[in-house]
Amino acid sequence: MDGSLFGLIRSRIEDPAADFLVEPDGARLSYGGLLERSGRLANLFVRLGVRPGDRIAIQAEKSVDALLVYLATLRAGAVHLPLNPAYTLAEVRYFLADAEPALFIRRPGQEAEMRALAAELGVPRIETLGADGGSLAAAAHEQPAEFDDVPRGAGDLAAILYTSGTTGRSKGAMLTHGNLASNAETLREAWRFTAADRLLHALPIFHTHGLFVATNTILLAGGSMLFLPGLDLDAILRLLPRATAMMGVPTYYTRLLARPDFTRALAAHMRLFVSGSAPLSVETHREFEARTGHRILERYGMTETNMICSNPYDGPRVPGSVGPALPGVAVRIAEPATGATLPRGEVGIVEVKGPNVFKGYWRMPGKTAEEFRPDGYFITGDMGVMDEAGYVRIVGRAKDLIISGGLNVYPAEVEAAIEELPGVAECAVIGVPHPDFGEGVVAVVTPRPGEPAPDEASIRAALRDTLAAFKQPKRVFLADALPRNTMGKVQKKVLRDRYAGTFVR
Repeated sequence: MDGSLFGLIRSRIEDPAADFLVEPDGARLSYGGLLERSGRLANLFVRLGVRPGDRIAIQAEKSVDALLVYLATLRAGAVHLPLNPAYTLAEVRYFLADAEPALFIRRPGQEAEMRALAAELGVPRIETLGADGGSLAAAAHEQPAEFDDVPRGAGDLAAILYTSGTTGRSKGAMLTHGNLASNAETLREAWRFTAADRLLHALPIFHTHGLFVATNTILLAGGSMLFLPGLDLDAILRLLPRATAMMGVPTYYTRLLARPDFTRALAAHMRLFVSGSAPLSVETHREFEARTGHRILERYGMTETNMICSNPYDGPRVPGSVGPALPGVAVRIAEPATGATLPRGEVGIVEVKGPNVFKGYWRMPGKTAEEFRPDGYFITGDMGVMDEAGYVRIVGRAKDLIISGGLNVYPAEVEAAIEELPGVAECAVIGVPHPDFGEGVVAVVTPRPGEPAPDEASIRAALRDTLAAFKQPKRVFLADALPRNTMGKVQKKVLRDRYAGTFVR
């Protein structure tokens, strides 16, 4: 039996004329149109030489066509590899070299540089996709709409998403058709999505949240989306009366609360607000409820595991908690060194097991083995505590990962880039509370003796072409020395405490 995710999606289409998505300008794409346009793209991919199991990398702005590339990739039996449009040429080089895609779909711009890079790395084909279509859309238009979907098993790869850690090398999390299908089905049931739902979709689609949590869940419910190209508060407020549900990162909700025209009446008809990708503050949770009467449903997941926990649809939604494990998912709090399960109420490492957990890291068998216990539990790297009711509260990260605006930033990469700059002796990068982004990236730099000391402006300017904007420090501070323990390790907790008020308004 075909275990492909798209096969499951196809089985849920009851009315081909029903809306799949509606754009802010009123343009509509029906489920029949989804089948037609993704079929043309899938035929094009095959004509371009893409074979089952090949990777298709895409770095393009959010659009209907970019979303259809994902669905067409599934249909062609290939592996979807979405890249953040903010990544620089240097960052893209790593991903292309590591994943070796058969096709790279790229937004227009830097044409010569990107084609030279593709040629250097042996990427066979490169196409463009932008607001005006680009070469991919033009070529797809010439292809037939009918396409025989390539059969895939539940254990076959559907996507590779590169995830951050505290080491300088990104890891490609391999997600199977079974991983994605099982989690989307679980979320559809847990959050009560039906064909009557219309989801307000303002999230990026290079990330688990917008691509898998939002899109896959709506597809399996047969519902529709109000599909925004990005976070546009005016558009959200205008379209909210037509929606039944919204998913966002905490930044979305803090910015809505800052708008006086975001009122209880405007949200009165809504069924559900979901938050994830970064911790939702207790203050935001309570303020949102006071303003709208809605209690935001906070959930918890990772690129490697899809969604793990969720506050219940019916039942207490506890501020500061991510809720109990989702149905079919096993979660335990373990002693980090041994993996021994800890009693309720004790802080330990969050570990998870279930059909949602990824297959491993792309071409990193050693790293994969390190991250799993002998009994199959995946070590998330997050520290948490579970109460007697099974609700999990995330208390910190075992590794110094920064989550800013729902996007992962690993300090080692930023530190390495800063330490390459003239006049810098060493650097420590931390995340501190930020009212908009959850965490703001802060760099603490010590100058090199005997050389002209760099300043904040020069450091930030030097990073603009090296790091994606979300990784660049929002503030840079100079210090005579970094605090260290007796073993010589930089004490980042001391720095976080010292600079905790940096972004306080």
